[in-house]
Amino acid sequence: ITPLAKLLIVRFLTALLLFVVLSGAANARTILVLGDSLSAAFGIEIRDGWVNLLQQRLDQQRFPHKVVNASISGDTTAGGLSRLPKLLAQHQPDIVIVELGGNDGLRGLAPEQAQQNLATIAILAQAGGAKVLFLGVRLPPNYGTQYNERFQRIYTDVAARRSAPLVPFLLEGVAGDRVLMQPDGLHPTARAQPHILENVWGKLKTLL
Repeated sequence: ITPLAKLLIVRFLTALLLFVVLSGAANARTILVLGDSLSAAFGIEIRDGWVNLLQQRLDQQRFPHKVVNASISGDTTAGGLSRLPKLLAQHQPDIVIVELGGNDGLRGLAPEQAQQNLATIAILAQAGGAKVLFLGVRLPPNYGTQYNERFQRIYTDVAARRSAPLVPFLLEGVAGDRVLMQPDGLHPTARAQPHILENVWGKLKTLL
């Protein structure tokens, strides 16, 4: 084989490798879940949580998405916002699922501040080219009707302003069911996780 032929072969293989790498990058998709204990599988095995079940469904239906679960139990909208820039730079997600606010409400923080934090999260994610999906939560009735109504509005308002889809209540069909909720009345059991996934999937699949 001549030196010229060797050079051409090397160039061809280099170009082929570059094409494969670029094709893989183009096909790679990342879903970032920014949440609290409801998405961090609090009180149950990680493998049973709805986020892990989401990855299984994506794999089964041959979606090329990898799910990165950046949820931390006890996190607030302020905590999620402070962590987000590093997560965006590290993972460059195509979709960001935001499940935050419950701990803000349980601590009696101003709903308007939580709304501003959620809006800023959406602005940062969308500026990075990601689509945003909000997952709404609700507070126990003992927090009072007026506060609960103010709190509930933050999700509909921020989703509308950022043109982002919203799951109004993540635990729809789960909350209040003793079989599906842990003894604390706040966190769902492993048995509830497939139901939670269905609540999310209806909105998420339109973004895939």
